[in-house]
Amino acid sequence: MLVVRQAVVGPFSENTWLVADPATGDALVIDPGGETARVLGLAQPDFRIGGVLATHGHVDHVVGAEEVCRRTGAPFRIHASDEPFLRALPGQAAGLGFGLARSPTVTSFLSDGDSVRVGNHEARVIHTPGHSPGGVCLFFPADGVLFCGDTLFSGSVGRTDLPGGNAPELLRSIRERLFPLGDEVRFFPGHGPGGTLGEERRQNPYAGDDAPRGHFM
Repeated sequence: MLVVRQAVVGPFSENTWLVADPATGDALVIDPGGETARVLGLAQPDFRIGGVLATHGHVDHVVGAEEVCRRTGAPFRIHASDEPFLRALPGQAAGLGFGLARSPTVTSFLSDGDSVRVGNHEARVIHTPGHSPGGVCLFFPADGVLFCGDTLFSGSVGRTDLPGGNAPELLRSIRERLFPLGDEVRFFPGHGPGGTLGEERRQNPYAGDDAPRGHFM
């Protein structure tokens, strides 16, 4: 059974996730948003962090990546289209209340359809642009678990008025790439509570079955 642990960190109350396999002790950190001691504490005493993955490159999701990787030796992965955000990270972090931060070094880039393993559990990378050009989600099909960053929220969707955002593209990502994964899939977002894809498909006011098909911000 996949273990999921959460730390809500930083001035934007971002969800950092630890995903682990109790059978092997292997763990992956998703979206390390600062407060590194707390993030590393998610792995104690049972797991060792063998990878760090960012669903996208916005500062609140990657500001802690360099320190987590440096302290664990874990590789860092992100979609290539969001690499430009990493170059702006130190200045943005200082200006938005995160303090001093270093840009992480990308070990390898994520691509749509890539496989990511956490012990005996296997996930698939799904490219979901719209909130950012290189936004990705991580889907564990055997576990029915989806980590969706800021693509989809409970009762809402990611904002598209930031650089690289695209509202029609975001809605296509949700409706054509996430909802078909199945109503029972549990999603874990970058902010706020999670839920099931079925709940969002039926009730989400922006992307659900009964939502208007027009533009939004």
